[in-house]
Order: sequence, then C-alpha cells, then structure tokens
Amino acid sequence: MDLVIDRTTEPPRATTQVDRAVQAADAAARAAGVSVRSLEHLADLEGVVGLFTGIWGRSDNPPMTLELLRALTKAGNYVGGAFDGDRLVGACVGFFHAPGEDALHSHIAGVSDTGRHIGFALKLHQRSWALLHGVSEIAWTFDPLVARNAYFNLVKLAATPTEYLPNFYGPMVDAINGDDDSDRLLVRWRLTDPHVTRACAGQNVGASAEDELAAGAAVALGVGADGGPAPGALEGRTALVAVPPDIGRLREADPVLAQRWRVAVREALTGLAAHGGRIDGFDRAGWYVVRSGR
Repeated sequence: MDLVIDRTTEPPRATTQVDRAVQAADAAARAAGVSVRSLEHLADLEGVVGLFTGIWGRSDNPPMTLELLRALTKAGNYVGGAFDGDRLVGACVGFFHAPGEDALHSHIAGVSDTGRHIGFALKLHQRSWALLHGVSEIAWTFDPLVARNAYFNLVKLAATPTEYLPNFYGPMVDAINGDDDSDRLLVRWRLTDPHVTRACAGQNVGASAEDELAAGAAVALGVGADGGPAPGALEGRTALVAVPPDIGRLREADPVLAQRWRVAVREALTGLAAHGGRIDGFDRAGWYVVRSGR
C-alpha cells in the first residue's frame, strides 16, 4: 500500500539561507516590477543577444552570440532574464569557475530600463540560483571609473574588490567603452556573508567621504579645478580616491580628459594596493575608500 504522510504532525522546517535568498530575490523582482527567470529556449536566448547588442551598440560583433549562449545553458551555466510582461528588459550571463573554486563568474549583465532597480533584481536571482546549485561565491569585473557601478557593486550588493586588472579585455570599441583602455576591478560576492545578506535585504549604507576626511583620511586622488584628476599623497591608514561623476559623458565630450582619469585612478588604486591598501567602501558622491594595514 502507498505510504501516506500526515504533514500536520511534522515539525516546521527551519528557514535556510537558500530559502532567504530566494525570498530576497522574489522581493527585489516585485519591487522592480519584473519577473526574473532562468532562460534556455532559443527564442529567449535570441532576445538576450538582441538586448545586449542594443545596449552595447555592437551589431557587427555582439557581446554574446546565440551559439555561445546555447552552449552555456546546455552545459548547466547561468543565463537569467528580467521581463516586464513579455518584454525582456534585462539579462545576466555567468559560467562556472574551475571545479575546485566553488564559484560562478558573472560575465555580462545589462538592462534596457534604468531607474527601476532591475539590475538588483537580476543579481539577487543569480545569487539564489547559485546557492541552489551549491555555489557560495560569484565573481565579476566592472570598470572602476563608472561611479554608479562602483556604488551598485560595492554598496548595494556588498561585493568585495580583490584585484585591479589594467586593460583587461584589450580594445573594446563600442557605445559604452569607446576606445578607452578596458581596466577592470575584480570583485567577489561571498553569497552567505552577513554583509551580503544585509545588502540583499536593502540594509547597506555607503561610506561617507566627509566623515572619513574628518577622521583624518588623506586624499590620494582628488578633483582639480579643471575637472581633471588631482594626485595627492599615497599614504595614511585611510585614503580617498575620486572618480569622475559620469565617465560615459566625459568620454564623449573630452576623451583626452577621460584618459587622464583612467591613468590617474589606475595609478592611485594600484599604488595604494602595493602598500597593502584594500578598497573598503565607496561614497556615492564618487570616492573609493581605501584602508591600509600600515
């Protein structure tokens, strides 16, 4: 005879970290007014190709091809999409690291509708997917000159910067990067870390450059009277490194000045790292906070 289980007599199951991650992802999707799901069908993957092509302006050389997306999903990797009704408004693609690393590399993410926290919903979906697949860490890179991305990654998501990568991809001539060097900051998102859990619940607050200065922080790189970088002293236990408020507009209006910022931020962050400095926060006004063990 069949085994019948009376579940009314079972003790309630404890809420796990994976459960909480799924709940946080669902809440973020509702707040953004989207539904987020994993993608594997050709029609959905074609939508991802078209979305990324439009965002990066690379019709001749799309950031992701249909064939590659198909292969990644077949191999069990992550492709997620955010939908407003039937319309794809955001997507994210990641693939697994080497077997011993227990990590997913989030290669590319983009949204077509800004100001709705769709990117946050996508990343929280990716986090819950990774935890459901037994992965405890996600890594990715971003352009350290893009202030809004620095705030999103370091504050909204509480990812940890681990390495500065000069000209990582080589030339990337597109609507976003122009012909600038493709410097990237590598971050690692430790999915079960308490700081990350709080961030995913919307509880993180960014650093305050004003408070850091009042406490004795040095300005390693500031903003000059001409709007360009103004190098300071690479010393002290806490240092501040400025970035331009909108590097995208600056690349269009003054590519020479944009390149000066690229070199100056690279030299400041790598110089501080050489002396034991680590990026510990970001002020939304456009300042990295770097702390040293000296």
